[in-house]
This record gives sequence, structure tokens and C-alpha cells, in this order.
Amino acid sequence: MASKRKYRGIDQLSTRDKVIVGLMVVVPTLIVLWLVWLPAIGSVLLSFTNWDGIGPLSDIKFVGVQNYHDIATIYPPFWPAIQHNLIWLGVMFFIATPLGILFAVLIDRGVAGTRFYQSSIYLPVVLSLALVGFIWQLIYSRDQGLLNAITGGTTDWYGDPDVNLWAALVAASWRHAGYIMLLYLAGLKGVDPSLREAAKIDGASETKTFFRVVFPVMRPINIIVLVVTFIESLRAFDLVWVINKGRNGLELISTLVTQNVVGEASRIGFGSALATIMLAISSVLVFAYLRIAMKED
Repeated sequence: MASKRKYRGIDQLSTRDKVIVGLMVVVPTLIVLWLVWLPAIGSVLLSFTNWDGIGPLSDIKFVGVQNYHDIATIYPPFWPAIQHNLIWLGVMFFIATPLGILFAVLIDRGVAGTRFYQSSIYLPVVLSLALVGFIWQLIYSRDQGLLNAITGGTTDWYGDPDVNLWAALVAASWRHAGYIMLLYLAGLKGVDPSLREAAKIDGASETKTFFRVVFPVMRPINIIVLVVTFIESLRAFDLVWVINKGRNGLELISTLVTQNVVGEASRIGFGSALATIMLAISSVLVFAYLRIAMKED
């Protein structure tokens, strides 16, 4: 006869166990408060002030919503940055993400060379976007780049404001597709095989089986991918900063924040207002995701 396991409540734990459990709860909570919530709240408060970040705290002047008004009216890079972030989101969502799903489906079907393709597609994910930018510099360089050498052109892919955003998006998509592939590949492995067998018996093609049976079953993965893609597109920074620090056609909200907070003309209040706008936009989808997740639970 199998022995029954006895589970002890918190009141039945020894003093030593209670201390350990308490530390496991308190320490991570304090770290999150110190490194995440306090800086976030501080940024929101500083967004209503005028301060260069160098002088004493007594130099902080409350200006109300003036920073937000200036951002929307007299700060030229802001609206192009919004447009570029939307383009970034569109490319990641409608091109890079479906490409990652396609890779996951093909690898899940066990095509020849599955291990090689899986490793090669996932390889960019372990690299930072800054390093990805340097790698693609070898391809995009005007004078010594591989792309111009093949096409015989002289395009400055990273320097021309008409094409540098799209060049950066190709590099970012190269990495993003591998990450999406990994998420969906894990999701596909968890789909009940009987669902596919039932669809096959009913005469459904592989395409219909995926979109009408398999894809809906992976709804939690779909929501996670949506949130990750949205946030990654909003806070895209490393790659663009490596290219030209977010100037000359590559303006993004994240680079504008950095330029104003740690740039030559440090404006902590103005940069904090930009960061608060980023926080507000990203929080919308995060709260929507949490609401869906909690409703399902």
C-alpha cells in the first residue's frame, strides 16, 4: 500500500523553516522594490520637474506637465520616434514573428537537418543586440560590406536615413525570429497528438489542422509572444544605439530617453517624462495580459 504523504501548513513548520520561507519572500520583494518600483516611481515624479541631474536636490523645480507639453509640441524627434517604434512593432509582429512560427512548424515536423537548423536559427538569440549590430556591420558596410560587394552598390546601409531603419529591422528580425521559434517549438511539443490525429481522420489538411486546431490550443504562448513582441519593439535600444545613437532616421523613444538623461545636455526631468510615456504605453498591454491570465486562473 502506498504511503500517504502528509503536507504541513505554515503553522506546523519549525522556527528555522519559517525563517527560511520568510527570507525567500522578503528578500526578493525588497530587491524588486529597490531595483524596479522605486526607480519607476522616481522617474514618474521627476517627469514633473526640471533638473539637470548634476546639481543638488534643492535645484529641482516643479514644472507640472510642461515637459509633456514640450515633448508633444516643440520636440522634433518625438513623433518620428513614435512612428519608427510603430514600424518596428509592425515588422516584428507581421514578419519576424510569422517567420519564427514557420521555423518552429518545419522543425517540429522533423525535416532533414533539424538539429542543425534549430541550432543555427537559435544562435542569434544568445547574442546581445549590440553584438548583432556589429555582426551586421560586416554585411552593411559601405566600402567593405558583404552586401555591397555582392550587389556592386555603394549604399551606406547604416548611414542613409532612407534605408537605415529597414537595415536595422532586418538585423533585429534575424534575432527575434529565433526567439519566437523557440517559444512556439516548446508549445508545439506540448500539443496533444490526439488532436492532430482527430483532425487528420476528419480529412483536414495540415494547414487547416495548424490554424484551426493546433494554433488555438497554444493560446497562452500566443499571448506571451504578443506581449513580448510589443514590449521588445517599444524598448528597442541596443542595436540602434550601436549604429548611430538613435539619430539620422533611427530615432526611437528609448534612444531619446538616453540622449536626454545621460547625453551631453542632461535633462533628467525631460528624459523621465519620455521614460514615463514608455512605461504608460507598455503597461497597457501588460495589464491586459495579466487580466486575461488571472481571468483564466
